[in-house]
Amino acid sequence: MSGAVVDGHIENGWGKVADAFRANFEGSPGEVGASCCVYVGGRPVVDLWGGLADSETRRPWQKDTIALVASTTKGATAICAHMLAERGELDLDAPVVTYWPEFGANGKEHIPVRWLLSHQAGLPVVDGRFTFEDACAGGPVIRALEAQRPEWKPGTEHVYHSMTFGYLVGEVVRRISGKSLGTFFAEEVAGPLGLNAWIGLPEEEEGKVARIDSAPLVLEEMTAGMIESTGLDADTVTRWIAAVWGEGSIQSRAGSLGGAFADFSEAMGTRAYHAAEFPAANMLTDARSLARMYAATVSEVDGVRLLHPATVERAIEVQTDRTRMHGLPADLDLPADRSFNMSLGFWRACPPMPMAGPKSFGHPGSGGSIAFGDPDAEVGFGYVMNLYSYQVGERRARNLADAVRSCLG
Repeated sequence: MSGAVVDGHIENGWGKVADAFRANFEGSPGEVGASCCVYVGGRPVVDLWGGLADSETRRPWQKDTIALVASTTKGATAICAHMLAERGELDLDAPVVTYWPEFGANGKEHIPVRWLLSHQAGLPVVDGRFTFEDACAGGPVIRALEAQRPEWKPGTEHVYHSMTFGYLVGEVVRRISGKSLGTFFAEEVAGPLGLNAWIGLPEEEEGKVARIDSAPLVLEEMTAGMIESTGLDADTVTRWIAAVWGEGSIQSRAGSLGGAFADFSEAMGTRAYHAAEFPAANMLTDARSLARMYAATVSEVDGVRLLHPATVERAIEVQTDRTRMHGLPADLDLPADRSFNMSLGFWRACPPMPMAGPKSFGHPGSGGSIAFGDPDAEVGFGYVMNLYSYQVGERRARNLADAVRSCLG
């Protein structure tokens, strides 16, 4: 968007991030509205916002504008689980049935909690047909997950549990704490840190939500982006996309949640979607809150620290380098650090997603948002936007992360 108004604050030495943020409005696909924030050592060094919160009404993006960050939500959900682990209330190696007895039906009695967090439980899809109302209510999906049989022998393969991750991890948190994931997050994370962030948005906050626009999904662009960002050859990427994302594939079924999200682009803009709790996909927040949250996992922020360094070390150990991606042809092998470099609920830094350094951890969201922390540099980073682009390897977040690394030296 040419001539976008950008506001906020940058400290000396961090001008390259501001330059990258402004340049993103001129690029392809460009920005409609966005925010970006960087914390270092527990304090903000970059806090920027600009453009439009609504391209139709021309409402400007304000300091407190929030937007849907899709799967960037998963990082917040993982933080909640690791907080319980740090307190000794959750053993990541214990069977899920220790906390959730009904989960054990149909061969799931030995699945440990860590396989839920690392997408290795074999439950990326939910059996049966579900309505949007079922998904919002949660109970029907939980009961189906309790009853169903895994898609593969748990612990032997992995694939992205795009929607079920939130129901699975969220239910474990609820069984232990007595609080829904959204309530736990509000009381234990957002409240102490003063975040402008919700998993289950109160109606009085709805007026701050940015309207989502979507850039067209072009398969050729997606393929080209994956080739560039992963460094894999064209034949490997083409076969990978066909096997895992093609029509009728496991990943396409995972996203629809038994038909509940047959038209996800329409659902995600509704008040009902915002109000429900989807711990995999419906946090509404700004970049400042995301950066502050991750900063509090790697440093102290105004007296608050969410996770001890030893907890972070355990949480960010890569898991998906031990198993194959489900659905791939037998002769196709994908290194984890080129495809799905997943630890216990967090993506780890890798060539497709370099973040701030080799120990960085966080989570991206469909459309382009991302948030991460880096324990070595004590960085917390957040980027939120309202133009959803589905180009894998799309440059907006990468430009900002590149600038952060440059400023860190």
